[in-house]
Amino acid sequence: MNVTEPTHVVAIFGGASAGSVAAELLAERGAQVVVFEQNPRPYGKIEDGLPRWHDKQRTMEYGKIDARLDRPGVHYVPLTKLGRDLDFDEVLGWGFSAVLLANGAWKDRELEAEGTEEALGKGLVYQNPFVYWFNHKLEQAYDGERFEVLPGSLCVGGGLASIDVIKIFQLELYQQALAARGIEVDTNTLEHEGIPAVCAAHGIEDPESLGVENCTLLYRRRVEDMPLASLPDSASEKQREKLPMVRRKILEKAQKKFLFQLVPQVVTQAVLMEDGHVTGLRVLRTELAGGRVNPVPGSEFVIPGRLVVSSIGSVPEPIPGIEMKGAYYRYKDWDTGEYAAAPGVFGLGNVVTGQGNIKASLDHGRFVAAHVAEAYLGLTEGERDLSEAGAKAAERGRAAGEAIAEFVGKEAKLEPEVASELLKRVEERQRAVGYDGDYKGWIARVTPADLG
Repeated sequence: MNVTEPTHVVAIFGGASAGSVAAELLAERGAQVVVFEQNPRPYGKIEDGLPRWHDKQRTMEYGKIDARLDRPGVHYVPLTKLGRDLDFDEVLGWGFSAVLLANGAWKDRELEAEGTEEALGKGLVYQNPFVYWFNHKLEQAYDGERFEVLPGSLCVGGGLASIDVIKIFQLELYQQALAARGIEVDTNTLEHEGIPAVCAAHGIEDPESLGVENCTLLYRRRVEDMPLASLPDSASEKQREKLPMVRRKILEKAQKKFLFQLVPQVVTQAVLMEDGHVTGLRVLRTELAGGRVNPVPGSEFVIPGRLVVSSIGSVPEPIPGIEMKGAYYRYKDWDTGEYAAAPGVFGLGNVVTGQGNIKASLDHGRFVAAHVAEAYLGLTEGERDLSEAGAKAAERGRAAGEAIAEFVGKEAKLEPEVASELLKRVEERQRAVGYDGDYKGWIARVTPADLG
């Protein structure tokens, strides 16, 4: 592409809700925006983190992202991951006016217990690959990791994302049990109607008669502490008093609809193995004091289970060249996401918060109303409305776009020949991955036929 006027050229890594909104805003301000996406499709956690029963909401969000990326001034570069296909220092050397990191939080927080390293892949699984498998396993072209949900599987967690995992367990097991009786029920119907209701509709009054060994969620705090609903800073004292009861009510509704078990106030001490496979977890009881979780010495007991999924949060993936502070990139300003080690680099969304789950998408770590949580978990009647998830991510994208626009507005625009040379390198990368610049055509080609 030949540029004839001075312009800014901005790189964005990550094309999902927040990244695409920032791209749109910057393009509207006259910048050339290059969106690098690690996957063929740019939908991020909406595609690979939200379980596939959210089909209608996903389709709506896909359409919004497509509209933002398929516009003049936005250059889409698929199959390009920072730290794998492009070196961070190399990208800085290309001479972009600014770089926006919207690459999310895809690294699962490690389960800190004895035996985790040995058990990984032998019955211990982390949430991100597990949900990715569930979302893509029906696609004919899927060739990634495969997992088998076993009776009595265990999930370590406590937030909305961990309830997604325990729901997947239960839906898989009851779908198989019903199929064994000649009753074919698709996952979406089972999730929407609930296990007891589907069983009753097929003449099974007691789901226990199917012989399913229900799965168990392990949480280190009390039910009343589960982050299934929270309050805004302006909440009244009465609202604060009712919050524990609201959280318990949400959890009880979920258990009634999906029949999973809960063991609260336990912390994993060790992952147990026998003959090369996980057999369960050794846990300790916990007590709470001053908001802290303290293991109770001598309270060990074993919870058997041959599949354990750890769902205790996500953090950004370490990328060579990007300085870290603990589990996160080193930011100068956590509100704006301004990176400390290089000017003109900003972080956005989950790569800053490290909360790669629906709660963070909904509220950026501040507020999840009970009705939003219940809608997300499928506990309300009628169509669920998850528009707040995309709206909050879009809001953060606009804020990031504004921050970068302000930054580059103080910098000299790139001369036409410099911008043209930079965009020529972008085109070379596009050709290398087989992308010809036709966004709609590309999305049609890389969308599995199974997904329509």
